[in-house]
Amino acid sequence: MAASLPEYFFRIRENGAFVFRVDTENRQRRIDMDQIAAVNIRNGEIKPHGGRALSDQDLAAIKSWMTERSAVLAARDIDDIKRAVDHLSLTAHWAQTKASPDQLEAVTDDLLLAMHDLRSVLVRKKADRLMKQAPKAD
Repeated sequence: MAASLPEYFFRIRENGAFVFRVDTENRQRRIDMDQIAAVNIRNGEIKPHGGRALSDQDLAAIKSWMTERSAVLAARDIDDIKRAVDHLSLTAHWAQTKASPDQLEAVTDDLLLAMHDLRSVLVRKKADRLMKQAPKAD
């Protein structure tokens, strides 16, 4: 079992993780986890825990995890948006085929405001991208 355990364990938290060094090389053959750092993904900060100094190997493992974790979170963001598009389509189908007048009354204003807000943001961002791409006229 000891051979299959990673050298580091990252306890995920909202903005990053607490980093633990995994140790199975002790007399009792127990798994010991010693916290060595706290990581903030948003600002890239790595704080050593308890006044310790992190080795180059520790830092390399932490930075590698941060890169991988950022990629996972970015992929999840896109997947969440694609799911939202699916939900909008399902909502349109529900409104057209299944919703009662009372159900529609309960959600129409909230949906219209949310969709208006989303449309405004998307149109503004699209215009910004197009303006950056347009050749400058002298």
